[in-house]
Amino acid sequence: LEPATTKLIGRCPEFSKVETNEAIQSAHDAFQLYQTTSARQRSRLLRKWYELVIHHQEDLSVLITMENGKPLSNARDEVAYAASFLEWFSEEAPRTYGDVIPASNHGSQVLTLKEPLGVCALITPWNFPAAMITRKAGAALAAGCTVVIKSPAETPFTVNALVELAYRAGFPRGIINVVTALSNTVEVVHTLTSSPLVHKVSFTGSTNVGKILMRQCAETTVKKISLELGGNAPFIVFEDADLDAAVDGVIICKFRSSGQTCVSANRIYVHDSVYAEFASKLAARVQRDFVVGNGLTTPGVTHGPLIHEKALEKTLAHIRDAVTRGATIASGGSAMPQLGPHFLEPTIVTDMTHDMQVACDETFGPVAGLFRFTTEKEVIALANSTDMGLAGYFYSRNIQRLWRVARALQVGMVGVNTGLISDPASPFGGVKSSGFGREGGRYGIEEYMTTKTITLGGLEPLAQSRL
Repeated sequence: LEPATTKLIGRCPEFSKVETNEAIQSAHDAFQLYQTTSARQRSRLLRKWYELVIHHQEDLSVLITMENGKPLSNARDEVAYAASFLEWFSEEAPRTYGDVIPASNHGSQVLTLKEPLGVCALITPWNFPAAMITRKAGAALAAGCTVVIKSPAETPFTVNALVELAYRAGFPRGIINVVTALSNTVEVVHTLTSSPLVHKVSFTGSTNVGKILMRQCAETTVKKISLELGGNAPFIVFEDADLDAAVDGVIICKFRSSGQTCVSANRIYVHDSVYAEFASKLAARVQRDFVVGNGLTTPGVTHGPLIHEKALEKTLAHIRDAVTRGATIASGGSAMPQLGPHFLEPTIVTDMTHDMQVACDETFGPVAGLFRFTTEKEVIALANSTDMGLAGYFYSRNIQRLWRVARALQVGMVGVNTGLISDPASPFGGVKSSGFGREGGRYGIEEYMTTKTITLGGLEPLAQSRL
């Protein structure tokens, strides 16, 4: 269904355990040959896929906007971002180096090789339906693995389109497989996590579901697993920050995709001495620059709808909770039914306190809650007072503080004087209940490989050492 209108876009097959096992077997059979291809062959296939995605950027962007609701300009950015992972991993494929290790025994030599794990199950979310596919599949395919993709029920057509382009790029059938399900999602995912033919599971989604998948991956087999889970990102504005730049940072990392990203700022801490000025500047920018609407039909739209009714209800509940507990709405705060069923005004809430839901629960919507603080020690303790640890942000012009605070934040990724931390060259992932493993960067491909150690014995040295 279109989030903006709730109109039916189309239908996909409802897979069951039977069809999922067929997809797994297809990937397993294809792996026997694909693992023998050269790294350079895999590189060329990924490069061709990248070129086709760029060539079809507009078509993919329209599809994303229809399924996901984000404005067309944001969808174009996502397609470019998604393609960049294919380009990056096409370049990483030939660079999965092993080592030659000096052995303790003079008659031996130790070598290590990097080998693909095998069939990998990729379970992706709806909020970045293109980029989450390429970030996972690009790395797996570059490593020499084959994949079974469980596409999100909300955005399956974007995934199907990307995989069709992969086939056109030259990937043989069986190397990339897609399973679709809505009602049967639990059955399909359990089939992936329990199959002895699947050797790796990569999941992006909620922490609760991630914990379930960890248990399932250990029920019948022991699988390698990587999890990119929920966030509760702090965004700190110190008294010496460039306030205009900090406002820019909040606009990027809080309101991008209407706040529906795992690295969105969820708790915005502003030093008491600049609190009023910062809140005023932020509210003015939101009221002046934001245009909410249907990204396919309304020109100039900057923010689209939330993905579905449940998301809207949760976001409104967070706003109501804050107001009930004494917060003040500085901008927005209401649903926009005149635009469609899932639209919400981008909202700024001031006078936030730490007993409010926003302080402890990821909103995943366009609500910026502003908290006051007075000391660096205080705000570090507040920022770390969560079991989540995906991303964190802060603004300051003090060079000593930059290093000190970046080290102190208990997160996997830190944005210092920037609200945009996503980059194909940068490893992406969290700590604590935000998961483990890294995607992107040179570390991303390692998640899909294992290190094999080879010890060569009986190698006598040419001359005996006199030491």
